[in-house]
Amino acid sequence: MPRDDGATTFTSAGIGHNGGPALDSGADWRAFCWRKAHARAWRTPPREIVLARLSRAQALGMTYRQYTSVLLDRGVHL
Repeated sequence: MPRDDGATTFTSAGIGHNGGPALDSGADWRAFCWRKAHARAWRTPPREIVLARLSRAQALGMTYRQYTSVLLDRGVHL
């Protein structure tokens, strides 16, 4: 709750509350989960896998990123 001097005071939320942000807005939590999943999916794979995907993508006339996105979306190699 704001005071007249611009400082903010906090009151105890009660037993069991960890003092973190409120999770009332689900959009923030979904965005956080999406960012974590996206980072995990696009993590750099081992060199051999990258080279194999790159050669398949070039044979199909696609970029590596396009080929990998299809692979991650559908779960099948083209």
